[in-house]
Amino acid sequence: MSTAAIATLIKMVESLPESTQEQVVAHLREYVADLHDELRWQETFERTQPQLSAAAQRARQEIAEGKAQPMNYDQL
Repeated sequence: MSTAAIATLIKMVESLPESTQEQVVAHLREYVADLHDELRWQETFERTQPQLSAAAQRARQEIAEGKAQPMNYDQL
């Protein structure tokens, strides 16, 4: 984000009553924390993509070879 965008955001928040400013900051903190969590999840997913692809390929092969069985959800 550019410095101008941050300055605009600060001016917008500063124009609000102090109690509302505190609410906005709390919401922004939560939002930014959620964004960080999402980025970590995405990075983890990208790192494990080769393993997930290999597991899917093995599953397709086992199905084709008749080695797979339908899942019995009652046994979980």
